[in-house]
Amino acid sequence: MKVAVVGATGLVGNVILEVLAEFNFPMDDLILVASEKSVGTIMKFKGKEYSVIGMNDAVAAKPDIAIFSAGGGTSLEWAPKFAAVGTTVIDNSSAWRMDADKKLVVPEINANVLTDNDKIIANPNCSTIQLVMVLAPLHKKYGVKRVVVSTYQSISGTGAKAIKQLDNEKAGIKGEMAYPYTINENCLPHCDTFLDNGYTKEEMKLTNETRKILDPAINVTATAVRVPVRGGHSEAVNIQFENDFDLNEVRAILNNTPGVTLKDNPDTNTYPMPLFAKDKNDVFVGRIRRDESQPNTLNLWIVADNLRKGAATNAVQIAQYLVEKKLVEA
Repeated sequence: MKVAVVGATGLVGNVILEVLAEFNFPMDDLILVASEKSVGTIMKFKGKEYSVIGMNDAVAAKPDIAIFSAGGGTSLEWAPKFAAVGTTVIDNSSAWRMDADKKLVVPEINANVLTDNDKIIANPNCSTIQLVMVLAPLHKKYGVKRVVVSTYQSISGTGAKAIKQLDNEKAGIKGEMAYPYTINENCLPHCDTFLDNGYTKEEMKLTNETRKILDPAINVTATAVRVPVRGGHSEAVNIQFENDFDLNEVRAILNNTPGVTLKDNPDTNTYPMPLFAKDKNDVFVGRIRRDESQPNTLNLWIVADNLRKGAATNAVQIAQYLVEKKLVEA
């Protein structure tokens, strides 16, 4: 089994390697791939040194699985080239998510849609993954009608440049800006670029990807906000159901959902926070309460490590499923 990590030197690429090691992913050969400027870089994985190679050499190596985290442009250009030599690509970018011919997968929810013919598989947006992990079991029980979500997204979702900007601002150093404004002690209602409808791409990803994964009949509206937190995305979510619910039953459903951890006890100040989600693979949910302004409506709070379940962990879990179901064989 040959596994390639494309974008291995990046923020998410490094976490993919951590998760592969932690999961003890079954492979005989690891291929680390990055842009030409990084070729020859030495990286360590499970105590062994690997030299980073370029894209052409990686395609020639014909890996069985290639996990991409190198940006949409790179994915659009290179994923089909890997697929053409028989590689199954799991892509972390937005390039293929809304392609009608590509599967958009969160393993706990819809991995069963995958077949051995799927050579390019899309990993959803980080904020979408944690949202649908909570919505899916509740939709199955009560029927989700409408979702209003406000996000509090960490700067690591933007990348290393944003982390550097925050560090510089805290230290009083002028440097390269990832954002149009200061992020330290500030909140920017601006994740990704603005579209003609006044929403940002991030907000429309939440809308469109949730509907593709769960149900096109679900109405979703979002406001995405960048906050000066290094890691971990948070979401305040208002969910209107077709049918009424019991709060204790809601908690029981979520408590028994694989990949979801319930942290919901106001009496002990127990609720999810980015600080406690760091380096964990689960999605955390709490502050569960009835919306008293209208019937059949629930409020809750969702937190996850955006570099883990929001990106790397979900991708590796897809790879695990492919191997377990023998949809990819060396």
